[in-house]
Amino acid sequence: MSTIRPLIGLTGRRKTAGQIAGTPESLNDLEGDWFYADYARGVLEAGGLPVNLPLDVDPEMFLGRLDGILLSGGADIGPDRYGHKAETEDFPPEPQRDEFELSLLAGAAEEGLPVLGICRGLQMVNVFAGGTLHQHVPEHAMFDLDPAHLSHDVSFVAGSALASIYGESLKVNSLHHQTVDKVGAGLAVTAEANGTVEGLEHESLPIVAVQWHPEMLKTRKKDPIFKWLVAQAAAV
Repeated sequence: MSTIRPLIGLTGRRKTAGQIAGTPESLNDLEGDWFYADYARGVLEAGGLPVNLPLDVDPEMFLGRLDGILLSGGADIGPDRYGHKAETEDFPPEPQRDEFELSLLAGAAEEGLPVLGICRGLQMVNVFAGGTLHQHVPEHAMFDLDPAHLSHDVSFVAGSALASIYGESLKVNSLHHQTVDKVGAGLAVTAEANGTVEGLEHESLPIVAVQWHPEMLKTRKKDPIFKWLVAQAAAV
């Protein structure tokens, strides 16, 4: 690997300052982009250089400068993006972020940039490819537990990129309330748990996505999924 660290773009979400505890009231209406630090830490520990991507920038301006992309977790994707009507109002979508990430994925696919999708990121990869989602699967949303809690096993398809990364199986956490329904074009399901899609890979592009949160696990510093992304980015 080159001594120059590959530049990995991280997506985040837009919030007002008033949504952040401890903000002075006079600043409540100011906007900010929110990024959980553990995504950047995972990239940094794997040898990459993380950079947060603000939503106000045209995604095309990042392309040609980034070596890879990490699509992070967060809010629901607007169901209109896959031709459905909303079935729940408990987790409102963020249209600006949806538009940003869909455009970013389109550019990444055109350039052949490696992409790692995590949780919402997996769902976004699927929607981008024309797939759909189960909108509300509450038993998967274990938000009352420690985020590093290992809730179930995931099994990997032999010969897949995820199997080469993790082996036959892995115990993971569960912090999502939506899951893949119809799988998008060009995608293969390469990880499952009790019939639920836990991993997707593109058949011809360096795109890998997982439904769990490896950045929140106690094994993050040596989790091979981040090393996969950085190694792929170094080869661009």
